[in-house]
Amino acid sequence: MKPRLPLVRILEMNLGFFGVQFSFGLQQANMGPIYAYLGASEAAMPLLWLAGPMTGLLVQPLVGALSDRTVSPLGKRAPWFLLGAAICSACLFAMPYSSALWMAAGLLWLLDAGNNITMEPYRAYVADRLDAEQQALGFLTQSAFTGLAQTLAYLTPSLLSAMLDRALLDANGVPTAVRLAFALGALISLTSVLYSIWRVPELPVPAPPDDMKATWRPLLAEITDALREMPPALRQLALAMLFQWYAMFAYWQYVPFALARSLHGTSDAHSPAFRAAVMTAQQLGALYNFVAFAAALAMAPAVGRYGARGVQTICLAAAGLAMLALPSITSPVWLIAPMLGIGLGWAGMMGNNYVLLAAAIPARRTGVYMGLCNILIVLPMLLETVTLPLLYEPVLRGDPRKVLVLAGLLLLAGALAMRFVGTKPDPAERHQA
Repeated sequence: MKPRLPLVRILEMNLGFFGVQFSFGLQQANMGPIYAYLGASEAAMPLLWLAGPMTGLLVQPLVGALSDRTVSPLGKRAPWFLLGAAICSACLFAMPYSSALWMAAGLLWLLDAGNNITMEPYRAYVADRLDAEQQALGFLTQSAFTGLAQTLAYLTPSLLSAMLDRALLDANGVPTAVRLAFALGALISLTSVLYSIWRVPELPVPAPPDDMKATWRPLLAEITDALREMPPALRQLALAMLFQWYAMFAYWQYVPFALARSLHGTSDAHSPAFRAAVMTAQQLGALYNFVAFAAALAMAPAVGRYGARGVQTICLAAAGLAMLALPSITSPVWLIAPMLGIGLGWAGMMGNNYVLLAAAIPARRTGVYMGLCNILIVLPMLLETVTLPLLYEPVLRGDPRKVLVLAGLLLLAGALAMRFVGTKPDPAERHQA
């Protein structure tokens, strides 16, 4: 029987997740503009963001399975948190100094690898540490910290710009405020993980049996068996998550370019108007992430009463309608309204999907299934990376605003697909030793 934790401990154990998501927020808010400052075209953006889905596809299932088998004085998940956080911090510090497009793209591959090494063991850590009744609160707390961390990450360059000359640029064209924000992210990423490990250590676990030792053949066999025996809930989530993550990946890549068109009528990445649009996009990103933070906290009792599936359907519908409205708004003040819907959808994506998953997977495979769940995130991103450059000119007419319309339609499709996700797990399977 796992000991129940007070709320303050659940918050402390997820503080490291705050650090990981601060890193992701800096990446989402700034990589598109950094690529543009270094000379990338709009149509090439999906290909330049390939690092995220590829490293997620390769790293998360493998690290999830390895963490199930790890034995160390710190536990089975914590060594992976530390390794990922160290890689992430080093890459965050180096990223704004990129002198060429290839350098920024290469650092993004390493940065995403570090984030992914940390991510799935962290989700498995919550499932390991909390009893079944507290897991929904644990995952929704992670969702809340995602919103809070990304709020601050999106807002940090604007706050720093208030203290610095906005026109102050480094030699590579990257604003000085962005460089300082990445340095702060490097510090937060590592220290927050260290704090969580110190305050809420893992529960003692026995050594894995001989057939689960971390050698390659049993490890790969474990992943193969897990795929073959995948719980129905995970299979049923696949279509809904396809629509969700294709849409959000496209949104992150193109929202600064769309706002540059709709607010300022420019596509020149080196103009002051484009930099103003980037800052507006960052401020709006901070707003929708703050909404996600508040919504995730408020969502916990609603999920307990009505179920994660129904709540997630509403969240995705709100996000889809908001995304459809966004490109037609030409006043920054009115952009606040769509951020409410996008924030609600983002809170649901980062919490409710994992509530559904955690209730359905066998306990002994928590790490590997949390990693395999990430495949349902990265495959839509890979699909977007391959297909959107092909659609951008002939179908979307080279207009980033039309990318946001496409994203809105996909989120509405995701809301419809959620209605087909089952909600009754197999208790015998969930508690399998």
